[in-house]
Amino acid sequence: MKFMLIMRTVDQAAVERMAEADFEEMIAAMGAFNESMVNAGVLSDGAGLADPSEGAVVDFSGTEPTSTTGAYGTLRELFNGFWIVDVATQDEAITWAKKAPLETGSQIEVRRVNGPEDFPEDNEWVQKEQEWIEQGRLDKG
Repeated sequence: MKFMLIMRTVDQAAVERMAEADFEEMIAAMGAFNESMVNAGVLSDGAGLADPSEGAVVDFSGTEPTSTTGAYGTLRELFNGFWIVDVATQDEAITWAKKAPLETGSQIEVRRVNGPEDFPEDNEWVQKEQEWIEQGRLDKG
């Protein structure tokens, strides 16, 4: 099963500590954590995200979608990065999440990633997605 580990910073003090942290030390700690997951064979993907001010939000609450630049919500709703781990159980995903080198004031949300087994096999779009994967047009590795 695949799980997404969603990294969040939930208070301003944590944001400030991260801004003041030694960048090389932070990268080294995160690199070592990532390497441990690679060596264990559980890391499928992951990335840090750019500052929310560089993003945009597309809002579907009106009759037509609208877009705005910047973050979409409060600090607590924003996430900073993610990992995709392929493990046997949610408990194993949680165990990996607990090993992340994050500051006090951070959280990791653990969410299962839907797989093909979660959708009807005879659905036209599920079949097309499988074809795209087989053709190399979609990476779901």
